[in-house]
Amino acid sequence: MHPVAEANENSPFGSLTPDEFYAHHFVTHGSDYITNPRGLKLFTQWWIPQTNPIAGVVCVIHGFTGESSWFVQLTSVHIAKQGFAVCAIDHQGHGYSDGLQAHIPDINPVVEDCISFFDSFRERHAPPDLPSFIYSESLGGAIALLITLRKDLKRPFNGVVLNGAMCGVSDKFKPPWPLEHFLSIAAALIPTWPIVPTRGRIVDVSFKVEWKRKLALASPKRPQIRPRAATAQELLRVCRELQGRFGEITVPFLIVHGGEDVVCDPACAEDLHKRAASEDKTMKLYSGLWHQMVGESDDDVERVFGDVVEWLKTRAERAAAAS
Repeated sequence: MHPVAEANENSPFGSLTPDEFYAHHFVTHGSDYITNPRGLKLFTQWWIPQTNPIAGVVCVIHGFTGESSWFVQLTSVHIAKQGFAVCAIDHQGHGYSDGLQAHIPDINPVVEDCISFFDSFRERHAPPDLPSFIYSESLGGAIALLITLRKDLKRPFNGVVLNGAMCGVSDKFKPPWPLEHFLSIAAALIPTWPIVPTRGRIVDVSFKVEWKRKLALASPKRPQIRPRAATAQELLRVCRELQGRFGEITVPFLIVHGGEDVVCDPACAEDLHKRAASEDKTMKLYSGLWHQMVGESDDDVERVFGDVVEWLKTRAERAAAAS
C-alpha cells in the first residue's frame, strides 16, 4: 500500500521515526545540499531500494507550496519500493532550500536547477542503459514538460508522469476579475508582496480527507501566505507558454488527474493529451477526485498510484528490452 496509509495528522511517518520508517519500507535514504549558480543552497534527497537490480531512476518534481519531505516523500518511497532509485529537489523558496518563501518570479532557473541535479543523480545511480523517468505534481508537471522540451538535455527521459499537472489554472481558483488583469502592474511595483487573492486556500480545495488536510498544514515548511504578485504572474505565463507548445511534446507520458480538480484545470490536461505529438500517451481522469489525489480515501489512493506504478514498471521493462 501507499505509505500515506500509515501516516497520521501530525507526521507523514505515523508513529515511526524517519529511520524506522525507511527500514520498514526497505529503502535507504540520503540527503545533501547543492549550490546553484545564483548562490542558493538547495535541499536534495533520494531513496534507494534495498532490493536489486534497480529497474530505473525516477526524478520527482514537487508543486507550488510543496516540498520533497512531506506527502511527496511518501510517494517517492512508494515508487522506490517498486525497484526504482528515486530523487527529489526542493525548489528555491520551498522546503529546506534557500530563497524567499514560495517565490518563483522566473521558472527558467528552477528548470535549470532540476536538470542539473537530475543529471548528476543519474550519473551516479543510472548507467546509460538504465531508463529514467520524471514523476511530477501540479506546478512540477509544468516544469517536467519544460524539461522535456529542452533540446540540449545530456540524456533524455524515457517518460513522464503528470499528476494534477499545471497545464492551466482553473477559473475556479484564479484571482477574481479584474484583479488577474492587474497582475503585471502589481508584479512590477511590488513583486514579492503576497497580495494575490485566490478563491479559497489551496490546501482546503486540494485535500479531500480531513486528517490529510491537517497533515498538510502540520508541515513546518508549508507556506501559509497568499501568492506573491510576480510569482502568480509567472505561473499564469507558464501555463500560456505550455498551451502554445503542446504540439511539440513527444515524450511518452501518463496523465493522472482528478475530475473535480479546481486548482489545475482538467480540461487543459485533456487538451495536452489530445494535442501532444507523443506516440505513447495515456490519460486517466478520475471522477470525483480533487487536486491532491494522495489526499483521497485509501481505496482511491491505491487506484491512482497503482496506475502510476504499473505505467512506470511497464515502460521500464520496455526500455530494458529495447536496450
